Amino acid sequence: MTMNEAGSQRKLQLQELEEIRNDAYENSRIYKDKTKAFHDHAISRKVFIVGQKVLLFHSKLKLFPGQGEQTNDQQLGVPTPNRSSYSVNEHFLR
Repeated sequence: MTMNEAGSQRKLQLQELEEIRNDAYENSRIYKDKTKAFHDHAISRKVFIVGQKVLLFHSKLKLFPGQGEQTNDQQLGVPTPNRSSYSVNEHFLR
């Protein structure tokens, strides 16, 4: 091999490596987008209506003083909001 042939061969190899690297970046971006779409689809939107019975999940009830801590199997009616938001079933009720 002459120097010119070796130089052109090296440039070709570098271009191939760049293409492989760019393909890997593109594939990781596609995977990330698909994974995000899957997880976003799995999140269900909750709509709470005033007076509806809901289960509280690991929350200390601070809406009404003196009532104590609620457990997972107790139900609570959604109160008329006098604050900006409440957390019910890890979703914020506004």
